[in-house]
Amino acid sequence: MADDKDVLRDVWFGRIPTCFTLNQDEVTEREAEPYYLLLPRVSYLTLVTDKVKKHFLKVMKADDVEEMWFEYEGTPLKWHHPIGVLFDLHASNTVLPWNITVHFKNFPDRDLLHCPSSSVVEAHFMSCIKEADALKHKSQVINDMQKKDHKQLWMGLQNDKFDQFWAMNRKLMEYSTEEGGFRYIPFRIYQVSQKRDFLLPFAHRPVDVD
Repeated sequence: MADDKDVLRDVWFGRIPTCFTLNQDEVTEREAEPYYLLLPRVSYLTLVTDKVKKHFLKVMKADDVEEMWFEYEGTPLKWHHPIGVLFDLHASNTVLPWNITVHFKNFPDRDLLHCPSSSVVEAHFMSCIKEADALKHKSQVINDMQKKDHKQLWMGLQNDKFDQFWAMNRKLMEYSTEEGGFRYIPFRIYQVSQKRDFLLPFAHRPVDVD
């Protein structure tokens, strides 16, 4: 993994220039200016948009504010998909900045899961990590890690700290020479249909080409 550190760092610091605009149907006390942000591809929308929420709340009445959600060209954006996945699924051919519309009403319950706090994102993220390690190491690595290690992994992602995150994630990406490789290589295929996008989880058994 040490030889790949420059590549890992480049992937980690990948950013998407984004313009957030308030939906025109939202009731405001004055005109809402757009908000621009560089979104990290490896994070989640609900983790990196506190500044967006604070920006638009300045022009809205408290009674008119419900759970914040996002959409792009009429498609609600799923918070539990990484930002880079959302962009590649829905806007890879768009001219930057990526234009995302912000809503505070009419939450689309049929299309999105509610996300009342960052703890929900943390639970989802750790669940994905545990699923992957079950396939790679029979859950041995994640189970041997202490609670503080799990927290460091999560805080590294939440706070966009590359070294903090990879100090723990490296354990999940390595295997002993006796093992000769991962049991399975987990991956997901995300696909967009006309009605909604969905994902298919897969696991591939490594093959020795020799």
